[in-house]
Amino acid sequence: MSESILERLQADMTAAMKARDAVTLSTLRMLKTAIMEAKTKKPKDATVTAEEEIEILSRYAKKRRETIEELRKIGRADLVAAEEAEIAITARYLPQAMAEDDLRALVREAAAKTGATSPKDMGKVIGAVMAEVKGRADGSTVSRLVREVLAG
Repeated sequence: MSESILERLQADMTAAMKARDAVTLSTLRMLKTAIMEAKTKKPKDATVTAEEEIEILSRYAKKRRETIEELRKIGRADLVAAEEAEIAITARYLPQAMAEDDLRALVREAAAKTGATSPKDMGKVIGAVMAEVKGRADGSTVSRLVREVLAG
């Protein structure tokens, strides 16, 4: 069985400590803490599944992207680079993102399966697509593509 994200984080934290890479170490500690917090919310002997680990890290990256948007709105470009670095470090542990063309094809397929014909059916299509992509696509991208497909 392949090692979990948590095990990889721990090994990479050790490497970051030895390399004196403060930014990577700080980010990895935050990621590890997020996963450990999820574990404490489960029954005593339960573990966090690989899918849950990916979901936790995806949420973390999404929060960083939202922070970048806010920082740009208030003119704090000086802080954007640090947030982008955290996203890049987090991305190492997430599945490879789907290409937009592949994602668009998946959206069309989901629209056909759900019988969606108008923008009113967006929720059904987005739900079907997000269940399929599991961490390999950003929700805002999926939403934009669903809107395009259903509108045109």
